[in-house]
Amino acid sequence: MSKNEFSVLISVYNKENPKYLDESLNSVFNQTIPPNEVVLVEDGELTNELDLVINTFYRKHPEILKIIKYKENRGLGKALHDGLLECSNEIVFRMDSDDIAIPERFEKQLQIFMEMDVDVVGSNITEYDETMQNEICLRVVPENDNDIKKMVKKRNPMNHMTVAYKKKAVLNAGNYQDMKYFEDYYLWARMIKNNCQFYNIQSTLVKVRGGNDMIKRRGGKKYIKPVINFQKALYEIKLINKIELIINLIERLFISIIPSSIRTVIYKKILRK
Repeated sequence: MSKNEFSVLISVYNKENPKYLDESLNSVFNQTIPPNEVVLVEDGELTNELDLVINTFYRKHPEILKIIKYKENRGLGKALHDGLLECSNEIVFRMDSDDIAIPERFEKQLQIFMEMDVDVVGSNITEYDETMQNEICLRVVPENDNDIKKMVKKRNPMNHMTVAYKKKAVLNAGNYQDMKYFEDYYLWARMIKNNCQFYNIQSTLVKVRGGNDMIKRRGGKKYIKPVINFQKALYEIKLINKIELIINLIERLFISIIPSSIRTVIYKKILRK
């Protein structure tokens, strides 16, 4: 593998902010080691403003930017499932369409793949407000494989927008699947059951556009059924036992139904740093 033989996988849909997408793509193409392929999945018809941003980057990088278009929005799991199949390289980086990668992100993660026998490499994140000017908090994840596999039973041990992984390892675990709100977490669980090796760099490689609106989206009645479905799926693949299933459901459903103001405090004071 030469240094720049890797893909970046991004999904975008019509509710994305074109300014944020522009900033995100700029951070991808302005890396110390740039990719030789960026696979962009258009999950449904986009706005004219989003099309303008994408077309601008395509004109600049026609040999790198591969655009996959779908007429209907099918959800993140299906978009990433098909997008990964279109990636030509064995090493694939994930990137969200509204976050910003630091310039050395790809270089630092590629170095880990060269030094260690791992299948997935992630990092910590710093969450900002919508303007990306004011830092809100850090999400620090476990560094080593053993600690990552301990955490997975209770919480997501990887920051999805930071990961790079070996395509073959993801496909062997069944690829991304339709698991609303938990597409990545469910993938890590299945990869762990497949004895894949994980590592998290203990620094921020991606600046995440979070804020209170993101925390509000992680609760409410719409969140209850997906939480139940996901926890049942963890039980079915034998990642957790029945007691752990019950405890997880109680904790997760409690977080879902409490007022968003209290949920915000929990996320910022307890689940973040």
